[in-house]
Amino acid sequence: MKTDKVLGMIGLAQRAGKVVSGEYMTEEAIRNGSAKLVIIASDVSENTRKKFSDKCTYYDVPLREYSDKESLGHGIGKQFRASLAVTDQGMAQAILKKMN
Repeated sequence: MKTDKVLGMIGLAQRAGKVVSGEYMTEEAIRNGSAKLVIIASDVSENTRKKFSDKCTYYDVPLREYSDKESLGHGIGKQFRASLAVTDQGMAQAILKKMN
């Protein structure tokens, strides 16, 4: 199996305690200003995609779509995750760099 460097970086951020996941926690991180990067799975519903797109635009938080719910959850050692927020600026920039 090919190692995915982006999911590896997300896992590293999770182990460092710099990731919140799940819709409610991700929304809360966006609202309170702690989210530096929001990642949603590519297989989320249109409602979820629009909700996070609108929130991230309003609060000026970078939003990226990556992988699927199962892989995103597995990358942070959990089950399915539709969304997560990285709360550390340095980690967020490193993950963005790997995505590009």
